[in-house]
Amino acid sequence: MTHRGSRVLQVGSLARVEGEGALHLRVVGRRVEEARLRIYEPPRFFEAFLRGRSYTEPPDITARVCGICPVAYQMSACRAIEDACGVTVDRPIRALRRLLYCGEWIESHALHIYLLHAPDFLGCDSAVDLARTRRADVERGLRLKQAGNAILEQLGGRAIHPVNVRLGGFHRAPARAELRPLRERLRRAADDAWDTVRWVAGFDLPDATLDADFLALASPSTYAIEDGVPTVLRRDGERAEFAVRAFLDHVREEQVPHSTALHSRLDGRRHLTGPLARFAVGGGRLSPTAREAALEAGLGDLAQGAVCRNPYRSVLVRAVEVVHAVDEALRIIEAYEPPERPHVDVPPVAGTGHGATEAPRGLLYHRYRLDAEGTVTNACLVPPTAQNQGAIEDDLVRTVERVLAEGDPSDEELTVLCERAIRNHDPCISCSTHFLDLTIDRT
Repeated sequence: MTHRGSRVLQVGSLARVEGEGALHLRVVGRRVEEARLRIYEPPRFFEAFLRGRSYTEPPDITARVCGICPVAYQMSACRAIEDACGVTVDRPIRALRRLLYCGEWIESHALHIYLLHAPDFLGCDSAVDLARTRRADVERGLRLKQAGNAILEQLGGRAIHPVNVRLGGFHRAPARAELRPLRERLRRAADDAWDTVRWVAGFDLPDATLDADFLALASPSTYAIEDGVPTVLRRDGERAEFAVRAFLDHVREEQVPHSTALHSRLDGRRHLTGPLARFAVGGGRLSPTAREAALEAGLGDLAQGAVCRNPYRSVLVRAVEVVHAVDEALRIIEAYEPPERPHVDVPPVAGTGHGATEAPRGLLYHRYRLDAEGTVTNACLVPPTAQNQGAIEDDLVRTVERVLAEGDPSDEELTVLCERAIRNHDPCISCSTHFLDLTIDRT
C-alpha cells in the first residue's frame, strides 16, 4: 500500500440506504487521513415549517419527515407537546401507542434486514438479485413487513403517514374484535421472526469493535420503545442517566462543511444510538422469547449484562428486536380493553416540552416552545442518523485502516467495504437533513 503514496476514494452515491449520500475518503500510506460521509440531500426545514403553527399540527407535519418511520416522529411530537401542556395520557392509550410503534419496528427492521442489508452478507448486489436464489427468504421478509404494515393500517388508518394519531391519543380507538385479525397474522409473524434470527445468525459476520459511547432510552419495566429515560453506557462501562428535558445539555449539535445534516456529540464525545445501544442499555428487559433468541444467536447472556459492540452484528440485534416487537404486539392485543375515550384533552399552555422515543434507528428527540394560545414559537428535532454520523465516520476510519494493515485492496474493494460499513448503521439520510443553519457573509 505504501508504494501508492496517497489516493482519494470518491463514492458518488451510496447504494441501499434511505436517502442520498456520498463518501469522501483520503488515504495516505496505510492511514486514513479523512473520512467524510457527505449528506447532500437538500435541507428540508421542518423546524422552520413548524414555527407559527398550531400546537395540534406537529404530529401530522413531522410524520412527513420519513415514510419508513412516521410513527416515531408522531410519538415524539405528541410526548413533547403533552409535556409542555402538562398532560399525561391514560394507560390504555399508552398501550395503543406502543402497539402502533411495534408495527413500525417490525416493518422498518424487516425492510432493512431483508432488502437493504442481507445482500451484503450473501454476495448479492440487490434484494432483486437475492430473490433469484433465495426467494423463500425474501418472501419471509416481505411477510414480516406486511405484518407490521397491517398494525399501522389498523391503528393509524394507513401504513404510511398515519392519520389517526392526534394529541392526547387517537381520533378513534379500535374495538377488540377489530384487533383479532392482527392476532392471527402476528402469530405467523412470530415464527417468521424466529426464522429471521436463525437465518441472520448464519451470516458470515466480520469481527469489528465500535469505539463510541452508547445512548438509548431505558425503562425499569420494559424494553424502551415509546417511553424511557435517556441513558448513557460509556466505553469504559460507566452508566449514567439524565432527564429528557436535559437532552440538549448533553447532546450538542454542530454544523460541518460537508453535510446538510448536523453532527452531534454526547458530553463532548462520539456516541451511537440505535439497536446496539438499546441492546446494551436495556437488553435485560427484552421479552423472554427475544432473550432466548439473543442467546441462541450468540449475542450473549443478557442476565450477565451482555453488550455487543460489533457493528456487523447490529443486523442480528435488529432481528432479535423484531421477535420482541411481535411478542409485545401480541401481548398488548391479548390484554386490550378499549379506552373510555380515544384521547384526553390537551389544552394549550405557554411553556416548553420535551419528548423522546426510540425510532428503529435510535433515539429521536423533539422540543417545542408554545405561547399561551398554543402557537409553536420554536421547534428542535434531533434524529438518530444526525447523532450517528460522527460515529459512522470514525467506524469507517477504523474499518479501512484494519483492511489496509492486512493487504492492498483496490479502490473497488474499498468502495464495497465502506458501503457495507455504512449500511451496518442503517442511516436514514432523508430524516437527518431537516435542518441547516445558514449564515451569509456579504462584503
